Formats: sequence, structure tokens, C-alpha cells
Amino acid sequence: MFDFVQNKKWVVQIVLAVIILTFAVWGISSYENAGVSDEIATVNGEKIGQQEFEDALEQQRQRIREMAGANFDPSFFDKPEIKRSVLEGLVTKRMLSIEASKERLAPSDEQLNQIITGFREFYVDGHFDVKLYESALVRLGLTHKQFKQRLHQDMAVQLLTASYSQNGYASNTVADTLIRLNEQQRVFAISNLNPDAYQKQLQISDADIATYFEKNANEFQLPERANVEYVMFSAESLLPTITVADGEIKQYYKDHATEFGTQEQRQAAHILIEVAKQASDSERQTAKAKAEQVLQQAKQSPAKFSALAKQYSQDFDSASRGGSLDMAVNGTMPVPQKPLEDELFQLKLGEIGSLVQTEFGYHIIKFQAVKPAKMQPLSEVRTLIAQRLKLQQASDKFAELADQFNNTVYEQSDTLKPAAELVKATVQRGGWLSKGQAANGIWTDKVLQAVFSEDVLKNKRNTTAVEIAANTLLAARVVEYQAASTRPLAEVAQAIRQSLQRQRAAEMAEQQGKDILARLQRGEKASVNWKAAQSMSRSQRSAIEPELMQAVFRADTAKLPAYVGVANSRGGYLLARIDAVKETGVIDDGKRNGYAQQIRQLTGEELLMAYLADAKKRADITMKEFAADEKK
Repeated sequence: MFDFVQNKKWVVQIVLAVIILTFAVWGISSYENAGVSDEIATVNGEKIGQQEFEDALEQQRQRIREMAGANFDPSFFDKPEIKRSVLEGLVTKRMLSIEASKERLAPSDEQLNQIITGFREFYVDGHFDVKLYESALVRLGLTHKQFKQRLHQDMAVQLLTASYSQNGYASNTVADTLIRLNEQQRVFAISNLNPDAYQKQLQISDADIATYFEKNANEFQLPERANVEYVMFSAESLLPTITVADGEIKQYYKDHATEFGTQEQRQAAHILIEVAKQASDSERQTAKAKAEQVLQQAKQSPAKFSALAKQYSQDFDSASRGGSLDMAVNGTMPVPQKPLEDELFQLKLGEIGSLVQTEFGYHIIKFQAVKPAKMQPLSEVRTLIAQRLKLQQASDKFAELADQFNNTVYEQSDTLKPAAELVKATVQRGGWLSKGQAANGIWTDKVLQAVFSEDVLKNKRNTTAVEIAANTLLAARVVEYQAASTRPLAEVAQAIRQSLQRQRAAEMAEQQGKDILARLQRGEKASVNWKAAQSMSRSQRSAIEPELMQAVFRADTAKLPAYVGVANSRGGYLLARIDAVKETGVIDDGKRNGYAQQIRQLTGEELLMAYLADAKKRADITMKEFAADEKK
């Protein structure tokens, strides 16, 4: 696996060179082949199906929906470039999974179980809740086996990528060079040739204005505009119409009892007599005999269990606590510890069980304590249940009415009133919209596209009902339309005059700045209003124009003062006089190690990117092309 790294050491050297040059200027500042019959991509013969792609696209859609909220536009995911990006992600994952499989990089079954039981999202009262875990898998449409398979492949891919990203290279020499570059101080003064000072000298004629207007007519184009009205229908709007009966609340509480309570939790104490996986039969028999002796002592003197655990148990973590383990719910222990769990949950409180064998050795287990199952009173969760039921019923009612709403908008296309009456909504005025305007709030790209469609404008029809958010539809119609036009010269003449004055003043300031810089660099005198000098390093944040800072730290300082200048992005010209250079002192190990760590991270990431590019070149990859009007 590391052949590429060994054969491409030159990548590291190039990366380091690029880093040094950069800092000289700036400083440091679903995995199964679902639906393979309808393949959408292949990687070395392995197929990625349409369903797998749709699942990945839906995951991204839900993620963006949660981030954007009311501003979410479902049509965003109709764009070919977005679909292409999602498919490329699947292809890269599949390629890495194949590469990891070749290198036999994979977590053990024990590690996977530890990872799953380590997800805090599935914990209730500090313990792994199997039912919560299983219900989450149901919502994802996965079985435990499928989830473990996906986790297995994810971990394998992470092991592969980490072998590159975490093996970056950084020498002390490179780190020291970057430190000196990054922490070098330059003392300089600035002068700003502001274009405002030149505007009074300028006279813009009517002919200049007319010429500009003629040559730049597109600047004064008014886009198509539409004054619209609309009706919006959502599941949320149905909530006030829904009443939840007391009987429904009680039934929900009864049907979801596990959700409103805690399961029984048991605490065990154990003594482990360890057996190595590679142990011989005689070694296993010796360990078992010892465990049976300790078990006999424990059963003869149950009160001494804690002392026996401290004396004999080879699980040193729990031995220090007298063998005590964490509270556990039945069905939550990892697979290797399942025999322990089975024994614990058949014992009576205070009872010591029979000898239990696991892959770790022989266990003596005592049922030490219990937390009984407990239900929250209905009075505490009534409001929560009522809200859930209202939301569910509103969602169901929305689904029932959505098709009727769509059909009414379409079939009675000359008015929105019937559709509004159907869902008990009101027709609202939306104001003026412009073709090409940015999406904002309920006016998503898809809604704007529908408003300015030929059917809506020329045939004076309603738009289709557009989904603007989850369980939210909007239909609109145009009540007034203005075609695209050009603003008259008289209306824009003053704005053109001001624009030309600013432009020409900036040109004058820039030219004078360049002339002054040339004289200063030749050693000639020039009248410049310098601001107070300041000392700065490459790593310091500053309000100074980035282009000027870049020029200051690029400047040759063999002879001081040195002068540099750049055009100001806001107009005019900026000059800088460099008076002194202050080098950093002794570099301590802590600072060197910090810089080296950053360099290793950067070079590691570059190694990974180079490996990915090389792997893609070697891989046989085919991908579907998406058309602009394609919905799937």
C-alpha cells in the first residue's frame, strides 16, 4: 500500500517548496450494489446502482434542507453539476473501498461492536439502548447486518486515507525556515492617494455621458417584472384545525410505553481469570481449575466477593472497584460479552452465577444491584404526545389534500381562489418580482422560474404548485406584467456622470501614484504624505489592503528604505515605504514542533490528494452524464 508513497517522495519535496514560497508572501494563518440492474456508474467492474445514487442524493437533500430551513429550494438538486458531484463522491468512496480491500485493511468484528455501542446517540440514562438503536436503523431502512457492513467499509476507507493523511513529512530545517519567514517583522509607512481629491479637477461633458450610455446600454436594462398573488398550503397551517382526543393520547402512551420509560438495569460484579487466545489446552484447563476454585470461595462467602475480585481478577480496571461493572440493559452488551449478559439476567439479586466462558477467559459473576423499570407519568408527557399526534395528523391530512390542491390549481387555472378555499387559506399579494433576481424566502428559484414561464405570462394561467419546503406548497399567478425595457438617458445621466468621475479620478490617482513610486525607487525626492510607521509580520491580521501587504513582504530589502506600490481595490493608489526588517530570535522546541505539526498535516493532505488522483487514473471508471432537464 505504501509503494506509492515510497515512489512519490518527490511529491513531499514539491509540497514543501510550495509551502515555503506561499509563506514567504503570507505566513501560516451505501455501499452495497443497490439497484445494480440499473447501473449509473462502475468502478473496476463494481456497479453503483440508481437506487444507491438516489439514496445518496436524498441524504444530501435532507442535510441541505435542515441547514437552509425556509430558504430550501428543492430544484437545487435538479442541477446536473450537483448530481455529478454526488455521484463523484460515491465513485470515490467505492474506489477507496476497493483499494482498502486489496490492502486487507479492515476493523475486527469486536472493534465494530465497540464502535456501535459507543454511539452516545443510542444511550438512555447512561447505557446503550438496543431498541433505540434498532428503531434508528428502521428509520434508515437498514438491518443491523447492513449497518455493520457500511460501518466496516467506512472504517476500512478511513484506515486507508489515514495512512496517507497522517504520514506527512516535516524537517526541522523547513519548520525553522517557515518560522523565520512567518515571524519576521517589517517596519513600514503607508500613503494613500485617494481618488476623491481628483474629482474636483474633472469635467464630464454631456457628450461623454451620451457615449457611455450608447456603449453600455445593457447596464440600464430593466428586466421583466411581474406583480403576483399567491396561495400557500402547508401541514403547519392545518395544526389549528386538528383536535386530539384524550383517548388518542392514552392509546399512544400505551403503544409507546418503552419510549416513556426506562428498562430494568442490572449491575454485575465479576472476577476474570484470563485466557490468551493462543493458549494451549493445558493452559486453558489450568485457568478453568483456578476459576472454579475462586467460584467455590465466592459461593461459600458471598460477602467477600469484592475482596476476591481485588485479589484474583485479571480485569484490572474493574478489580480495583471490587469487580463492579456499569449498569446494563438486557440486550445491549457487545456480542463477545453476550454469555455474561445471559447469565446476569437470569440471576436473582445478590446471587452468584455459574462459571461463564468468553473469548477473554473465565468469569465469575454476581448480580450486585438493580434499577427497576420506570415509566414517566402520563401527566408529564401528555402535552408532548398531543403535539406529536397533531403533527402526524396534520402531515397525513396534508398528504390527502396535496393532490387535490395541485389539481385545483391546474384545472381552475384562471384563479387561485378555489384552491385557497379548498385548504382554508387566503390569496395574498406578493408584490413585484424581477426575472433573474436571487431566490429569497418563499420565492425560490423554482417558483421564480414558474412565474416567468411562457404559460403563466402569455396564457395568464396559475403556476403549478411548487414545493418550497417540507410539506409546504405554493402556487402563484401574475396580476400585472412589465416587459424588459431600457431606462431613459435623462433618468440615468446623473448616475453616469458620477460613475465617470469616480472612474477617471481613480485612473488619475493611480497614474500619479505610479509616477511617484518610480521617482522614489530611483532615489529622487517626492512629496508624499506618509502615515506613522508600523511594524507587522506576515501572520498578523490587518485592515491594510492584502495586495499591499503582499507587496511589502515581497520587496527586496537589501537597501533601505525600499518602496512598493499597488492599485487600491477601492480606487486610487497605495504606496509603502519599508524602513527596517526585524528577524526573529532563538527558536524554541515548542514553537518548532507546532509548526512541524502543521506542515505534516499539509503534506499529509497533499499526499492523500496525490494518491487519490493516481488511484483514479489507474481505476476503470464510468459515470452517467446528466442532462439539464433530467429529473432522475
